[in-house]
This record gives sequence, structure tokens and C-alpha cells, in this order.
Amino acid sequence: MPRTLHDRVGGDEFFVTLVEHFYALVEQDPVLRPLYPDDLSEPRAWLTAFLIQYWGGSTRYSEERGHPRLRMRHAPFVIGQAERDAWWQDMEAAVRSSGADPEEQAELLEYFDRAATFMINHQ
Repeated sequence: MPRTLHDRVGGDEFFVTLVEHFYALVEQDPVLRPLYPDDLSEPRAWLTAFLIQYWGGSTRYSEERGHPRLRMRHAPFVIGQAERDAWWQDMEAAVRSSGADPEEQAELLEYFDRAATFMINHQ
């Protein structure tokens, strides 16, 4: 049976570190920071749980929050091309510095590129 990306990158700890790096960039990002609450603990926890589940780890995210419904959960936020691009740049930087092998980086980046574009809800 093929191993999941979650397994190939080292499990939960990889995603914890990836999300920590991403949010360190978000904290300094003039485009994204206003979209988040003052305390980033909850967004960090949910993104980490979502990514762990999406890439083949535990299903804690769905057990606690239900179906991801990403567009619905992001609907309250104005996400245009600038917000999409800022999110993508911060996530790309986090992935590139993650230490994942090039194949895993490519797989992650392909998903994040599509997901970032999918979240656009404002022109």
C-alpha cells in the first residue's frame, strides 16, 4: 500500500512546523494580517489539523469541525487576487523552507496553488 504524503514527510510534526513557519510570515504580512484575529492560536491549530487530515493523517479536523467546506468557512473574508497571491507567497516560502524532498514540495505547492485560487471570492 502506498504511503501517504503525511507519512513520507514525517507525520504530524512536519505540518506543525510548516504551519508555524507560514503564520510567522502571516504575522508580518500587511495584506494578510488584517484578515486574521489578533490571537493566531486557533487559525494555526485548525490549519494544522486540516493539513494533517488532508494529507493522510488523523481525521481530528472533521471529527471536531465537520466537513472542511473551505469556501464557506472563508466566505466572510474578502479574498481577491492580492490576498490570494499574498497567501500563496507565504505558503510557498514555508514549503520551500520545510526540508521536504522536491517531489513532496511539488505536490504540496500544486495543492496550495489550486486551493489559494479556489478561495478567491471578490474581484
